[in-house]
Amino acid sequence: MSGAPSFQPTPLKGGALLLAAFVLSMSNFMAVLDTSIANVSIPNIAGGLAVSPTEGTWVITSYQVAEAITVPLTGWLAQRFGAVRVYVSCIVLFGLFSALCGLAPSLGALVFFRIMQGLAGGPMMPMSQTLLLRVFPPQRAAQAIGIWSMTTVVGPIAGPLLGGTLSDGFGWPAVFYVNVPVAILCAFFAFRLLAGQETPTRKLPVDGVGLALLILFVGSMQIVLDKGRELDWYSSTFIIVLTIVSVIAFASFLIWELTAANPIVNLKVFRHRVFIGASLTMAFGYGAFFASVVIVPLWLQTNLGYTATWAGYVTAFNGALAVVLSPIVAQLVRRIDPRALVSFGVLCLASTMIWRTTFAININFGAMILPQLAQGFAMPFFFIPVMALATATLPPDEVASGAGLINFMRTTAGAFGTSIATTAWDDAAARNHDTLSNQLNNPGATLSQLTSMGFSPAQALQQLEGLVQSQAVMLATNRIFWMIAAVMFVAAASIWMAPKPRGPVKAVAGH
Repeated sequence: MSGAPSFQPTPLKGGALLLAAFVLSMSNFMAVLDTSIANVSIPNIAGGLAVSPTEGTWVITSYQVAEAITVPLTGWLAQRFGAVRVYVSCIVLFGLFSALCGLAPSLGALVFFRIMQGLAGGPMMPMSQTLLLRVFPPQRAAQAIGIWSMTTVVGPIAGPLLGGTLSDGFGWPAVFYVNVPVAILCAFFAFRLLAGQETPTRKLPVDGVGLALLILFVGSMQIVLDKGRELDWYSSTFIIVLTIVSVIAFASFLIWELTAANPIVNLKVFRHRVFIGASLTMAFGYGAFFASVVIVPLWLQTNLGYTATWAGYVTAFNGALAVVLSPIVAQLVRRIDPRALVSFGVLCLASTMIWRTTFAININFGAMILPQLAQGFAMPFFFIPVMALATATLPPDEVASGAGLINFMRTTAGAFGTSIATTAWDDAAARNHDTLSNQLNNPGATLSQLTSMGFSPAQALQQLEGLVQSQAVMLATNRIFWMIAAVMFVAAASIWMAPKPRGPVKAVAGH
């Protein structure tokens, strides 16, 4: 055991370097992929486990919350146990819990295994970037970051496509089984290739109280959001108690982390105005953005009759332009005020949400993909500058803490945004159904007309009910997109809380 600061990694060469770069990129791709691969599979999972699609979204939010909790722990884990050991262990655990997700007999078991999968997946992303920079020579560091960044961008694109194809072709468990062979190969070759890249270790105190309060706060709030509608919100003692627990845990977490000698999350980075503006923008913007990413495939499958595969085709288009524009925007960050780039990107995203409020139930595939392409155009203008700006003015010893904290806020906001949006969507659809049912114009005549066309009375009633439900969901969907757009307008304004950075800002990839 050593904490020798003079230790320097030995870069790999030739075929070993190429294979190591591929293994590290694939593991990062796998972790990023799992943030979106289940999105289009939610109706299949819900049907297979006999739960509602709204309950099925717990499969998404549980993974994100668990991942958010372990991202801030990555630095501590690497220093305590070594970067390679942590990385390989996380891959093995990720593969194990992926297999258990596919074998899960109930929603409760699936959510538990997704939590464990997320806990393992959180450190894989920053560790893969760290190790890439160790195996590449210093003069090729930009190439290493480019490889890492490309897998990060491609993952969300491939997720819906792969998830839809596997769900329709092999059943929803295949969405999780696909990780197993990849994890086995990555763990094997990483252990063989990276043994000489192990980082020095030293005993570090762990902020157990801070970690416990973090888990208690985030976990309690997520359960409130996920179970609130099912239990009729605050008419339920369970929801009331969990809300109180969450509020107390959050307040205690803030007090503890601001006074602890070795906090698990360094909240003192919020003394920088630039970081505050970037963090608020990320929280509001990403929470709204990810909610739309979940709502679109759910709506396509539950209301428009799309299969998971075709819903994946639609949602994958939002990454087409993102891949092309990412390196261009990374260069623009050095030349243009990043606040203006962020504001432009978020306003463009808000515009795509307003565009979607014009949709009707007879919309075709071509019309669906146009706002997806526009969304892909806007994404790099939001994500790249806001991440660069967040760490631009932080002292070197706080960059890692700041990057971990803003990623924690991003993933937590995505989980919270998903829960709030799907609950509001479901509630709005129910209210719209009641309103439309009471406003039907002479439903008796409509039923008589349907029976005269050969429908039985029960079939005619079912046809009329289906029409009312379809319109109710469509109106609810449009309302949700208006709400998402409003939150994005708040995000676009929040970035201007940050003062203009002095000098050029470097694009920060992969925090």
